[in-house]
Amino acid sequence: MTTSPSPSAGAGDPPTELDRNLLLIASVVVLGAIMSILDVTVVNVAINTLARDFDTDLPTIQWVATGYTLALATVIPLSGWGADRFGTKRLYMTSLALFVAGSVLSGLAWSAESLIAFRVLQGFGGGMIMPVGMTILTRAAGPQRIGRVMALIGIPMLLGPIAGPILGGWLVDDFSWRWIFFINLPIGIAALIAAARILPGDVAQAEQRLDVVGLALLSPGLAIAIYGLAESGANGGFGHAEVIVPIVVGLALLAAFVRHALRFPEPLIDLRLFANRVFSASSLTLVLTVIAVFGGMLLLPLYLQAVRGESAMATGLLLAPQGLGAMLAMPLAGRLSDRTGVGKIVPVGLTLIALSFLALTQLTDSTSYWTFGGVLFVMGIGMGATMMPIFSGALQSLRSAAVARASTTLNINQQVGASIGTAVMSVLLATALADRLPGMAGGGIGEGASLPPELRAEAAAAMADAFASTFWWALGLVVVALAVAVALLPKQHVEPVSETEEEGEEGAAAPVLVH
Repeated sequence: MTTSPSPSAGAGDPPTELDRNLLLIASVVVLGAIMSILDVTVVNVAINTLARDFDTDLPTIQWVATGYTLALATVIPLSGWGADRFGTKRLYMTSLALFVAGSVLSGLAWSAESLIAFRVLQGFGGGMIMPVGMTILTRAAGPQRIGRVMALIGIPMLLGPIAGPILGGWLVDDFSWRWIFFINLPIGIAALIAAARILPGDVAQAEQRLDVVGLALLSPGLAIAIYGLAESGANGGFGHAEVIVPIVVGLALLAAFVRHALRFPEPLIDLRLFANRVFSASSLTLVLTVIAVFGGMLLLPLYLQAVRGESAMATGLLLAPQGLGAMLAMPLAGRLSDRTGVGKIVPVGLTLIALSFLALTQLTDSTSYWTFGGVLFVMGIGMGATMMPIFSGALQSLRSAAVARASTTLNINQQVGASIGTAVMSVLLATALADRLPGMAGGGIGEGASLPPELRAEAAAAMADAFASTFWWALGLVVVALAVAVALLPKQHVEPVSETEEEGEEGAAAPVLVH
């Protein structure tokens, strides 16, 4: 399947500007991505309320976040095959519909267990929204405009940290936590209507073969390994069979998948992409950064509510500077990544994130909110200068025929990193709380939020110290990511391989999205 040139392109020349047709397609993809990403930040603000209403602890209730991102990671591998087998437009609309159905069921949940189950269902739909959306956009844009297209995809990441906590706080405080899920219904309907009217039709490839063995190894391997990791919180550490056995089994399945993928001609995930140095360095930098940042994003609202006693609405407003910083940085970073090497952009962003986490290690129960907001603003700038340039840099280094497979792999890396980050940081926080406040059993974060003011004041200093100590782990991960970026990411712009060059190499034009 080949990609038609943009109407604005000259004959034989790839388009270099973002024409109206591309912007319309991008608006549809962004609308769906906003719904998916907004849901993560909205739920983070409600974690305390959910823990209290369902009378459960942090290691259990964090599965509302971890289960969702884990479901994203396990279903993403199907997106490349599904896009070819059923067509990107059809698969995108199906994903939107499944996400909306999971949202409505989550809003109707009657227990923590039922909510976690419905969140997993929601994640199965949401997992394909971003990679299929990126596939649609890369098809329409071509390699010459990847940086700016990635900046467009970054819009949900700009709006999520700003609108998500504020919207979630307002709904939780003035209505009910159930409305943080019901709100997806009108957005989802709008996205479905826009997709039906705007997205171009494409031809399904009925003969496309699914790597069943790879699917049977990869998705369960990811799920079981991260399940064992998350269970370390409920079991008080890693030295228990309930933790060790799932991790070992999961890693064994993943190792078997690696062996299979390197031998199978059309694997679910093409591991040969990692032979590309830039792609490998970008992937490693991405995973380390996402573990730290997404884990930190779970901790920040918990700190404000459990330690400082803020309402959900106030928490959302106090988290807004992070999104504002990203809003300023991301468009500029996207444009720069089309002109210069990401090795000059990403280290700057990671340095800002590292400095922000260093400041968060000094949190107390009386840290000035001006200081807190300034730290988050700097972190947002760092995120804006890091996340999308990593994506665009990795894709720029590949032949156009590999872009879709690479975008799927990068999305898996991101979602696995997010799952690990939320699981690990919640475990580390629960352990730190148990050390300082044994009566909370390390997991009763909801108890801290609901304590009377006089009792919370007595425990606040110890709780703040637990949060600050947990941020040291996030800082360590970012420092490692910074070292990888400085050493391995290219300092010069990587010119994409043109379709003409690919025709000379392979005898036929390599379409942007063939798997």
